[in-house]
Amino acid sequence: MASIELDQLSRGHDGPSANIYSVTEWPAGNPHEDIGAVINSIIADIKRRQAAPDVNDGGKPGAVIYIPPGDFRLRTQVRIDISFLRIVGSGHGFTSSSIRFNTPRRELEQWHEIWPGGSRILVDLVGPAGDGAAAAAFLVQRAGNPRISSVEFADFCIDGLHFTDASNGDAENSYRNGKTGIHIASANDSFRITGMGLVYLEHGVVSYQADASTIDNNFIAECGNCIELRGMGQASKITNNLIGAGYAGHSIYAENFGGLLVSGNNVFPRGRSSIAFSGVVRSSITGNRLHAFYPGMLVFSGNCSENLIASNHFLRDHEPWAPMTRYDNGRDDQFGLLHLSGDNNSVIANHISASIDTRFLKPANEKPVIIRIVSGTGNYVANNHIVATTERAPENDAPNSDCFATQVEAILSTRNLTALEVIAVQVEPGSTGNTILDSGSDTQVLLDRSVNAFRGTPVPGRAGAQSSPRVDN
Repeated sequence: MASIELDQLSRGHDGPSANIYSVTEWPAGNPHEDIGAVINSIIADIKRRQAAPDVNDGGKPGAVIYIPPGDFRLRTQVRIDISFLRIVGSGHGFTSSSIRFNTPRRELEQWHEIWPGGSRILVDLVGPAGDGAAAAAFLVQRAGNPRISSVEFADFCIDGLHFTDASNGDAENSYRNGKTGIHIASANDSFRITGMGLVYLEHGVVSYQADASTIDNNFIAECGNCIELRGMGQASKITNNLIGAGYAGHSIYAENFGGLLVSGNNVFPRGRSSIAFSGVVRSSITGNRLHAFYPGMLVFSGNCSENLIASNHFLRDHEPWAPMTRYDNGRDDQFGLLHLSGDNNSVIANHISASIDTRFLKPANEKPVIIRIVSGTGNYVANNHIVATTERAPENDAPNSDCFATQVEAILSTRNLTALEVIAVQVEPGSTGNTILDSGSDTQVLLDRSVNAFRGTPVPGRAGAQSSPRVDN
């Protein structure tokens, strides 16, 4: 541990380190066989010793529970109902399970390691279908006042082990197993989830009624859904994470939220959406790098309003890795890379790269839509740089079985590209009072110009050309 030396750890008995616990030093239970039961026993001890709510202007300082490096199976759900608890390990231990499960066994025999490591929890819970809380490794829940506060998870790995839905013929690529890493069911204040590794869970982090929460510097990938802020919430941040959900789920999802900051994240492809907001207002999506294999990278629904989307890099290309090319999110290219519903949102100074072989466009022979405003008024779309290209790969190219090399080569490929005709911005009929500036040429933007403001991006060789006053819808 960075801040706590191992010789400072105690077993919870009275003394200078009474509130620092190690799961491997606790006398009850075997943490390697069921760390859940051990942590619950420790929490019971904390509650027993810290029973008085007010002692000398204090009374319940909480505790630290340390998980050293190693594999710890979890067969009993950890139930947290105390504030000021920090559960911390010594390494997030992430490694790709998806690559492992799509690698021939004969190759695996040569691998240096095949499972996640660090301070690793192996989730062996199975809950009722549709009940994410029942199969959560960590369930945080407490009724009454005040709200549960300052619970922290830091620097350990939660591994769901296997996906199990074989309905599509390949269970390990289904992103479904009913398991959740951290489920926060109660209204909460000032929670922190930092430095964690979450892998092969249907739901990574789910938090209801969050206030002033921090989800920062985590590695949450190869999960059905990565981060979900549900119910309602305010004044929180999702920052500096490496994130990547499956084709049926969200990488970042928030609903009924105000004052949410999503910044500095590197979101991997393959999620149904990179970011999806429903009913989110007065929030910011800034300085992220977002990569997707499907349309609908950014989706606003439920009248999201007064949000800022600025200085992000969006990249849309096609899935290059052979084992996953059969999957998609079910949306076609008319849906839009950015699909927006709501009022008075600002979409400013984003770089949007769309590099798609025309063979993979749906519907065929139709121009893909980059930014689509499906409803709303007062939206401001300005100074976005849209680079749309296509490159037809040779038909006889053999697919590369190496996931890393395949995806890096696809990202780095900028040679032999030709321009792809797209609809840069499409504003649906009935959406009025919007302003579209310098985010597409006169022929690339479709909107009713009698009820929306428009200024086209100048086209080289056509200096001084004026936008046509025609009505497109």
